[in-house]
Amino acid sequence: MNKKNKFYRKDPRTFSQKAKSFGQSMLFWKGRKKGMIHTRDLEWDDLRYIFFPKGYEKYGYLGMIPYDKDSDIGKAMFPLILAMDYEAKPKWCPRWFLRFLEVFGNDKSIVRVRNRKLSNLHRKLTKGILMWDYKTKWYHYDLRISISAPKHLQNLASDIEHGFYKRGEKQEENENNT
Repeated sequence: MNKKNKFYRKDPRTFSQKAKSFGQSMLFWKGRKKGMIHTRDLEWDDLRYIFFPKGYEKYGYLGMIPYDKDSDIGKAMFPLILAMDYEAKPKWCPRWFLRFLEVFGNDKSIVRVRNRKLSNLHRKLTKGILMWDYKTKWYHYDLRISISAPKHLQNLASDIEHGFYKRGEKQEENENNT
């Protein structure tokens, strides 16, 4: 290690703190702390999520997906989720393995990385297809969807946003008129 390099930064943790963090990394269920980066502790619910998913959790490896499949947003986004699943999931790879990589590689997050090699494998298998975020703005029907995907999936997301807005606007207009 070149200590004269301008990018070199001495780790301010004591040896005992480093040893404890390393020991915790050997126990796969314990989270780690290094500077400002913290990974979460794994729980039994994570194993249920991997092997026995509920509802849309089946597609949880795609990133931020709706939790409630009976909600208006869940129903509107279901075609996009299915299309993303079709594009992202290799035919030979089971979904439980992709969820496993999501938990143990990406720490079940779109920004944290628990294990770099598993995270890279997850990204490679899913071809980088990911739903970053979905939210409503200004009105309950003003849906915004952010995805990393090929152009045809981005077009589908845009059409879903536009249709959801138009239907919500029309419904609100009808309620105001009566």
